[in-house]
Amino acid sequence: MDQQLQVFIEVAEQKNFSRAAEELHMTQPAVSQYIRSFEESIGVRLLERTNKYVRLNQAGEIVYHHAKEIAGLYSKMQNLVDDLGNKASGPLTIGASYTFGEYVLPHILSKLVTDYPAIEPQVTIGNTADIAELVITHQLDIGLIEGHFKEAAPLQNEDFAEDEMYIVTPSNHPLTQKKGRQSITALEDEIWLLREEGSGTREAAELFFSQSGFYPKRIMQFSSTQPIKESVEAGLGVSLLSQWAIQKELRYGNLKTLSVKGTPFKRHFSIVTNSPFQTKALQVFIELLKNSEELTVLNIRTTS
Repeated sequence: MDQQLQVFIEVAEQKNFSRAAEELHMTQPAVSQYIRSFEESIGVRLLERTNKYVRLNQAGEIVYHHAKEIAGLYSKMQNLVDDLGNKASGPLTIGASYTFGEYVLPHILSKLVTDYPAIEPQVTIGNTADIAELVITHQLDIGLIEGHFKEAAPLQNEDFAEDEMYIVTPSNHPLTQKKGRQSITALEDEIWLLREEGSGTREAAELFFSQSGFYPKRIMQFSSTQPIKESVEAGLGVSLLSQWAIQKELRYGNLKTLSVKGTPFKRHFSIVTNSPFQTKALQVFIELLKNSEELTVLNIRTTS
């Protein structure tokens, strides 16, 4: 990859010439010269500099966005060429939405590095929209997301696992004492604790509400699943969560699931990629994903 581009990316991310020089094992004057030459070749100033900070201006933001995409493509090209004569090895950049990334992926990665020690996985956890965008811009080799990303082009999308979602309540919730299947309207006065817009879990909750002809009167939004579980346990409200996210809490009795019409709500996890070519590392990871015992749908007993 072009050295000027590499130096520019490092300076943009470090926001400091000295730190960038340390990371690149260069002198600060050399870094400054590379940036000057790069700006001259682009024909416009890219960085705002003061004694206190270095930051991208508007032109710099545009160049940085495309520079990251170029760097991702270059790395992917190099790995594919290296693969021609070698076994599965090298870096593998994996993105996953929160539910899968926090509760399922660690177990799969453990098997991956045991079976293929030469593969070097690098993991990014984010909401579905963010992970899809990073795959689109070639900053990730693969994304594991909830559902199908609405703006899928140019992504290749493939379902690889089914998930079941349940309504969870505090263990002492009055409805857990009632027999039979509950109506969703019995929860209309509850605060519903939901993920943020752009999250696959939020999208699933919205679809569940739509199919149930119901919408909560009060919603509280969270950026990850763990504080939702803690808040439900504390009695703040109820939620709709993945089977994989609530196993421990159900085992220890900290949360209960309600039997409500429309649950368990089923959704799919998808593999998204952005290239017709796959490195050997990516191929073995996808094969491992599809054959993983961790993706078995669990038999969760609901309160009824």
